[in-house]
This record gives sequence, structure tokens and C-alpha cells, in this order.
Amino acid sequence: MKSPISILILSATLALAEPPEAIQRITLDERVVVTVPVATNRVTTISLPGPIAAIDAVGVTADGKTPGQFQLAHTKGSSFLSVRALARKAATNLNIRWNKRTYVFELIESDTPVLALNVEDRATTAQNAQPAPQVSPTRLLALLDKAKAFPLLKKQQPDAVAGAEARTFSDKPIVTDFNDYEIRIEEAFRFNPEDTLVFHITLRNKSEQEIRYLPESFCVRVGNRLYFQSISDAPGVLPPCAASTVYFAVTGTPDGGRNELSLKNDFSVLVTRTSPPPREVVSTNAPAKVVQPLRSPKAQGQP
Repeated sequence: MKSPISILILSATLALAEPPEAIQRITLDERVVVTVPVATNRVTTISLPGPIAAIDAVGVTADGKTPGQFQLAHTKGSSFLSVRALARKAATNLNIRWNKRTYVFELIESDTPVLALNVEDRATTAQNAQPAPQVSPTRLLALLDKAKAFPLLKKQQPDAVAGAEARTFSDKPIVTDFNDYEIRIEEAFRFNPEDTLVFHITLRNKSEQEIRYLPESFCVRVGNRLYFQSISDAPGVLPPCAASTVYFAVTGTPDGGRNELSLKNDFSVLVTRTSPPPREVVSTNAPAKVVQPLRSPKAQGQP
């Protein structure tokens, strides 16, 4: 009889208080719905890499006189369109046909609109992508240490953290409750020369039972992409009714390019949790079940 192993996800969303940036750039993905905030008193322009073949929408008017929730302007054969909301709380979707594929944009009325959305082709982005820097395990450990001592270094040795960015959530930490445990994002740091982000999180076990997880399995979700850890400082176990501090780093992208991730992104931190062993242990000659950890093909410094 094999010990049951369940894979659960610990996640915490880094919900930022700031409004979205007025000018944004994204990469095309026909599997992802892109949400675009649009205002009633501002114009939002969506630009694609090439001429738009067709646009399908409901509740959208071209002249502003025909009833609709949004007004759209587009010249046939052009690679961009402009849109504004005509009513409060309006919402609809634009299905844009480009390069023999359909891309879905969800329009929502908002007081904090995106004024320009520049859309890039994934193939072109991949060709122009810069390779991720080669960061040794020793250097990654040094970045974890800098993140841990960041306030002190910034005050006493500012040159040691020159160019590094930090975002703290001490006043309003982001906490996600999962009944028997919770995960809290405390801080996030970016070290640009190494293209590395370091996350400081707290895992708290609220149950009377020990919780175990794979310390090498931390990763970050940004939009529809996963960025796997390059190194972590995590015990892998949560004692009953106790909290544990974890630091882990993300370097580059899984395909070897630079991630260029801004601290203004919405992040979800993920880790693989293994269930505690059953109370009754039955001896068997059957091979043990192996759980493959989440890891990047190019991850460095893994245990």
C-alpha cells in the first residue's frame, strides 16, 4: 500500500494598490483573455504587430449615434484601433483576427484606463529577447543575504544595494487563507544586473498537524507564465501552530531569456505541498512513488 501524496498549491496574490500603468506592452497569446480598462473621457488605442483582418464585438458602435456600450474607431487595413466607453460599468469583449488567429480582449469601463496597449508578436519577442545572465549559486546566495539585510544595507552600506529595487508590505501584508495554513507575501526585491527577483514570504501553519512541502518547488506566476525558482532558503516543513520565513529567488525565464519582471506586476507564489504520512504504515516491497518537483530547465542552485 502506497502512502497517499497530494499536491496542493500555496498561493498569494500580490495585489497592488496603484492603478495600472497608462501605457502597457504585452505579448500575443490566443489562449489568454486580455483585460483592458477603458474610460468614458479618455481614448484607449490597441496596436497590433500588423494589419487587423477582422473585429467582432457586441454592444460596440462605430459612429457614436448607434446605441452601444463602447465606441470604436478603426480604419480597414490598419494595425490599430481606438475605443472609449459610453456608459458606466460597461463591459464587452473584442475578438480581433490577426495572422490567422483570434485574440480576445475584454473591455471594462474604468476610472483608471490603459491609454495605449502595444501588442507584440511572440515570435518577434523571442528573437529580440536577451539571454538571461549566468548567475552562480554563490551569487544567488549572496542576493538572498542582501534581501534579508536590505534595510540595514541601504542605511549603512548603500553601495551594496545600489540599483536594487524593493517593495514591502509590512503595513498591509497580502495574506491568503487556506484554512489549515496561510501564506503571506512580506517583501519583493529586484536585482537588475542578475535579472533576479527575491521574494520574502511567511508560511503559517494553523493546524495541530505538521505540514511538509518541497523547498525546491517554489515558482511565481505572472499572467499566464510561470517562473521557476533559481534558489531558495526554505526548511520544507511547517511545525504545528508555527510560522516559517522563506526566501527564494527567480532568475530569467524558463526558456533562458531575461524576465525583466517589474515589482509592479501581480504575482502568485506557488509551491508543491506533500501530505503528511498516514497514521498506519504498511510495509511493502512496491517501489516508492516519486513526486517530481516543479523546476526550471535552467534553474540554478537547486538542492
